[in-house]
Amino acid sequence: MANIDLHGAGVDFSYILLDNYRSFGLNEEELAVLFMIDHLLRQGNSLITSDLLSLKMSLKTHEIDHILSELVRNEYISYETGPGGMKTSLQPLKAKLYKAFERSLAKDRQNLLSEQRASALSRLYTYFEKRLNRVLSPLENDLIGNWLDAGYTEEDIHNALEDALLQKKRSLKSVDKILRSGRIRSDVAKEGYSGVTDQWDQDIERTIEIAKAKWIDDEE
Repeated sequence: MANIDLHGAGVDFSYILLDNYRSFGLNEEELAVLFMIDHLLRQGNSLITSDLLSLKMSLKTHEIDHILSELVRNEYISYETGPGGMKTSLQPLKAKLYKAFERSLAKDRQNLLSEQRASALSRLYTYFEKRLNRVLSPLENDLIGNWLDAGYTEEDIHNALEDALLQKKRSLKSVDKILRSGRIRSDVAKEGYSGVTDQWDQDIERTIEIAKAKWIDDEE
């Protein structure tokens, strides 16, 4: 098992253990033993026994023996044999804590991105309806969401709409083409080629026809 250095990763072991111990099925006595093991390991002790722990804690030796057995059984601590003899390791627990920390970060990040996306969509819907002086159709709302998911910024989308209006074109189809053309120019300037097509997606065209969405096509 690779060593997990929570402190090296900028994660406080005590904090994340306190935050997760109940979800790991640990009780307060087991938590106290784990904290004491961590403390003794940091002091330079390699093998942490129930006798050593009992000198530092109010728990009886047989109680600590039981707790250590449970911690080993649940793969929160391990006893490893190395060149210097047997050692107590918290790496199994730290590996689990690190995964929990990563999951928590990913969830927080996703929630933040979802909130930011929802706010951006709300602003864009309001902006488009004001500039076009009409209510957008559900498909048009979806298309604006697709632009954000494709990596276009709010500013990109605003500018594309204004460019379309300057050309006296008031459809989101026109805005989409302007966005695609801009992406192609940017890709070519940076990479020498682009995988983006500037042709209107036929599947979307067909979907609009089937759904009879409110679409103003002023390009013909």
